Amino acid sequence: MPHPVTAIRPPARTGMLIGRSHGSRPSVTVDAAPIAVDLGSSLLRIWLGPGRTLSVPVGHGLRSPVVRRGRIVDGPACVTELRRILRDHRTPVPVGALVVACRPVLAAPAEQEAARRVLTAVLAPSRLLFLDSVRAGAIGAGAAAGTLLVADIGAQLSEVALLEDGRVVAARRADVGTRDLNHTTTAVMLADTTARLVRELRQDAALRPLVRAALARGPVVIGDGATRPDVTARLVATLGATVHRAASPRTAALTGAGMAAISALRHPHDTQRRPERSATS
Repeated sequence: MPHPVTAIRPPARTGMLIGRSHGSRPSVTVDAAPIAVDLGSSLLRIWLGPGRTLSVPVGHGLRSPVVRRGRIVDGPACVTELRRILRDHRTPVPVGALVVACRPVLAAPAEQEAARRVLTAVLAPSRLLFLDSVRAGAIGAGAAAGTLLVADIGAQLSEVALLEDGRVVAARRADVGTRDLNHTTTAVMLADTTARLVRELRQDAALRPLVRAALARGPVVIGDGATRPDVTARLVATLGATVHRAASPRTAALTGAGMAAISALRHPHDTQRRPERSATS
């Protein structure tokens, strides 16, 4: 279920609160419950239905990471680790379920294929669909309609995307996140990197009107960086725009992916008619 967002406003400006009630959404009855997965650089999150979420560290205690900067770097080890996590947490995962997996925006085909192999080995889905995390986050925040900028500031990856009615029009990403914050990488630097990605989108003449409209509406920020007031305050100052922080920024993408999984069960022909890349971007 999507959550409202909290607006962080710059001085002498007014913004709007993004979000809408979904309390009247009809219930869905399906034979096999869908699953949503967000395999991040530091956490594995699995959505098994409203109120049923598993969130645990990935690679804790391992000699080398299995996921780095949003990319699976050791597929066999990742399979072993995910199976261990599910076993240790006694999390039953239905075989043959429809699975919607979050992926970093602009993920290369090889990166997506690596994720496919891992998730297929661990979850044995009947169908596996990929959804850009920025798009999933907009859905989870209840803000997918209209022209929108979404900034997903994660543990090791920062992504900015321009969306039009829930579809990614253009995007940028940088290999930096909250896990990099230390004496050499500050919150100001992290926020400035995110702002730079927005400026890069604005430099495209064809995108400039859409970016201007999205900034007037106010970007939505999700991910771990959205929980840091020093990062969001710097974004407000740098962009000169209201920044909308999802109420549950760390799980906004997973929530949106779960909603997309339910929608895919309601309208299976919509995803079957189109190639996977078109159906999920």
